[in-house]
Amino acid sequence: MTHADDEVAAVAGRRPRRADAQRNCEKIIAAARETFAEGGVSASLEEIARRAGVGIGTLYRNFPTRRDLFETVYRTEVEVLCQAAGELSERPPWEALDGWLRRFATYAVTKRAIIEALNHESAVFEGCRNAIINCGEPLLRRAQEAGEARQDATFEDVVRLVGGITMGQFSDPDQVDRVLGMALDGLRARPR
Repeated sequence: MTHADDEVAAVAGRRPRRADAQRNCEKIIAAARETFAEGGVSASLEEIARRAGVGIGTLYRNFPTRRDLFETVYRTEVEVLCQAAGELSERPPWEALDGWLRRFATYAVTKRAIIEALNHESAVFEGCRNAIINCGEPLLRRAQEAGEARQDATFEDVVRLVGGITMGQFSDPDQVDRVLGMALDGLRARPR
């Protein structure tokens, strides 16, 4: 188990044990992710339950407070992001970094809606931040060592670059991908 795996395990939330309860929990998390991304932190919990196909009582049984739901969705997104880093690490260095940063951009859109509800000083936020650094930074370092990414770029630089793009308002979803591609082209090392 890698250090990044340890970080992911540290931020993992409690999960129900019964199969039906697990399915309901997963459906609620998926519905919450979509609803928060669309409607922000003020999204209706009733709408989340409706989209998940469960009663509001089931939602509250799994997530007694709105904050519990925010934190679980956030941790789940970070877990998926870290798993993607592990899966992509077998690919060539630039391909792995590019693929992970594109996945990070998707995560950042969801994070923007949820982060409003979380305190930046919270243990959940700090654990997730550390997990992201521990799984993403090695991909950048590997691309730099292969001469495929700019040597002067830090992981924080790259996160801010991608995060800045995701903060923009785009009328066309394909435009986000094009703009992100242009930014990542700027991260690539240029032959001398």
